[in-house]
Amino acid sequence: MPRLQDKRVLITQSDDYMGPSIARLFNEEGAMVKSIPGVVPFDGEFADYASRCGEIDVVIANLAFDPCNSPLEDIKNENWMALFDTMVHPLMCLIRHFAPQMARRGHGKIVAVTSAAPLKGIPGSTAYCAARGAQNAFVRAAGLEYAAVNVQINAIAQNYVSNPVYFPPALVESERFQKHLARNVPAGRVATEKEQAELALFLASENSNFIVGQIMPFAGGWVTTT
Repeated sequence: MPRLQDKRVLITQSDDYMGPSIARLFNEEGAMVKSIPGVVPFDGEFADYASRCGEIDVVIANLAFDPCNSPLEDIKNENWMALFDTMVHPLMCLIRHFAPQMARRGHGKIVAVTSAAPLKGIPGSTAYCAARGAQNAFVRAAGLEYAAVNVQINAIAQNYVSNPVYFPPALVESERFQKHLARNVPAGRVATEKEQAELALFLASENSNFIVGQIMPFAGGWVTTT
């Protein structure tokens, strides 16, 4: 039987980051996928967004934004706010809305696609690390809060995964980047989108019911290198 047969799945920012690859695999596995493109709103606008979704068994919180790389002293307020407005605040809204619904039904999965960047730190990407770190911290605490009611909330903290936002083909295929991979990533390559989608599928399936509040590094060993 397909691993997500008849599961109602919401994929946010579905036209970007890991959305397309996750949607493809989940559809193949029998899920009823609701893909909503574009940035997830928050505050008053979120109610309209959520009303389009109905009851959901699995939320893939796929949220991404330009890293806004710069030295710390040059961080712009608008860039800082944009990172939190597109990745952190929407994640809180999604979990605050869907986790209680799942708890009342006695089951549910929320998988946030975050980043390994704050697990190690990247000089020149401090604002991005702060926003992704906030996502990871929220997932960890929320996962513990909902563990007892059979709602599993986890995150895929990824880096060096093929996607159009951070690792497009033109960058990955460049000689300079290939040398960078050889120096910094023990696996020596960038993961495919399908590999990441398989991890998302596992966390969305009943096979992961004993995994709660975990920030799972998916970065080819980059997180554990010194």
